[in-house]
Amino acid sequence: MATPAASVRAGERDVRVTSPDRVIYEATEAGPAITKLQVCEYFSAVGPAMMRAVGDRPTAMERWPDGYRDGMRLATGPQDKGGDGFYQKRLPKGAPDWIETVDITFPSRRTAAELCPSEPASFVWAAQMGTLTFHPWPVRRPEVDRPDELRLDLDPQPGTTFADAQRVAEVTRELLAELGLRGYPKTSGNRGIHVYVRIRPEYTFEDVRHAAIGLGRELERRDDGVTTAWWKEERGERIFLDYNQNNRDRTIASAWSLRARPGAPVSTPMTWSTLAQTRDPRAYTLHTVPDYLADGDPWADMDDESFSLDPLLQLWETLPGGELNFPPDYPKMPGEPPRVQPSKKVAEHWDDDGNRVPDHR
Repeated sequence: MATPAASVRAGERDVRVTSPDRVIYEATEAGPAITKLQVCEYFSAVGPAMMRAVGDRPTAMERWPDGYRDGMRLATGPQDKGGDGFYQKRLPKGAPDWIETVDITFPSRRTAAELCPSEPASFVWAAQMGTLTFHPWPVRRPEVDRPDELRLDLDPQPGTTFADAQRVAEVTRELLAELGLRGYPKTSGNRGIHVYVRIRPEYTFEDVRHAAIGLGRELERRDDGVTTAWWKEERGERIFLDYNQNNRDRTIASAWSLRARPGAPVSTPMTWSTLAQTRDPRAYTLHTVPDYLADGDPWADMDDESFSLDPLLQLWETLPGGELNFPPDYPKMPGEPPRVQPSKKVAEHWDDDGNRVPDHR
């Protein structure tokens, strides 16, 4: 017999939850199995803090309709039919009329009406639909073409650890402070660290990407364990600053989101001192984060000030290196290096603009 639907209170609204006892995360050594109802209750508990971080932002939903099991795979795109989870960029049909959307434009110039959370119940409804991770754009309506966040994704490469990411995050904090900017860190929910900077919404996505490259190049000067190399074969055992996360339509798991990993870890905002003292980011989970948040939101004052990107754009303009590669699904961009692995590049096959020269033999 099917379990009757449950109801979860979120803000001023009750959200209906079907199949509440469905197992979403299997039991681990650290804890018991987690049900769909518990996932929805988690997002209710963190809803007000999530609204501060994600509210009024176009937001893609990372959905795992059958729950997450170790070894499951996230689909890489619309043509990948073999994934267990997938990104939902367009609001699914049948959403309640109180769920709000905002129109956004992809690099392909195609458009979509994407979820735009307007109240805590938005997150619970999305969780009822199988969403574990929310992926907001770095913009707020109505200015959806003007980012208000710089996002610094410190991504540990093979051979590096969370401790290495912590060290680089501290160098990042120091550099931002020297330039008159304030960063807000969070764990990625795995080994990585994200640092956010609120910026004035007067820059383009290209400006923000260049600011991230400029900052990354200065980090490379200060710490030889940092790299901005796009090609994996060139990164080595270093922390990769993924500057391309600041492109249009590129998103990072939101603050307070669950991650599709064993134990239901959370991408958890922290103060700089808490981050420095953290030994295992996997300790921040669906079970522990609500009590952690009850002691105060480390990002509560994030919107109190916003910053100019000009100091970082100055680094972009003055430090050597020029333009870097865009993701492969982007059109070829002005000044971009050749889109070929360095180990496979034969110099005489490319012109000065990075275009392949036809072979007329």
